[in-house]
Amino acid sequence: MRVECQGDHRRRSDAVGHHAGAVMWRILLIFLPLPALADSVIATRTIRAHSLLSAEDVTLVAMDIPQALTDTAAAIGQETRVAIYAGKPIQAEQIGPSAIVERNQVVPLAYSAGGLTILTEGRALARGGAGEIIEVLNLTSRIKVAGRIGPDGVLRVGPSF
Repeated sequence: MRVECQGDHRRRSDAVGHHAGAVMWRILLIFLPLPALADSVIATRTIRAHSLLSAEDVTLVAMDIPQALTDTAAAIGQETRVAIYAGKPIQAEQIGPSAIVERNQVVPLAYSAGGLTILTEGRALARGGAGEIIEVLNLTSRIKVAGRIGPDGVLRVGPSF
């Protein structure tokens, strides 16, 4: 393609850069951020609450779903806290470690400070897995306390839990 301009190109230009009788091209480049493409974990079937997730329960889709897990390995082996419906994204707050303490279960409580350790029993007011914090009712004092569940099922209470 050949473009020819007629006229004297040495003429004066006006204040906006237009040359009289000449063709002038201006290109404006605009760079806009594009959304990052990410994978999201979704349920392949309806999963009941308190179920352990297996590889058959989850799949990875090429969609960026807000707050959805991005790796199936993060979901497999975890327990669902709520029902998750087929095709819905799986979010971190919907799953957790499998429960080792059930609601209303009598559990050992351990309070440690310095070199002193006090052991007693409490009634769990929620279910939870190792590392989670739940409330328990101290059966001796009838006071509600919060404790972190240990891998052995003992709830650590007090300033160092």
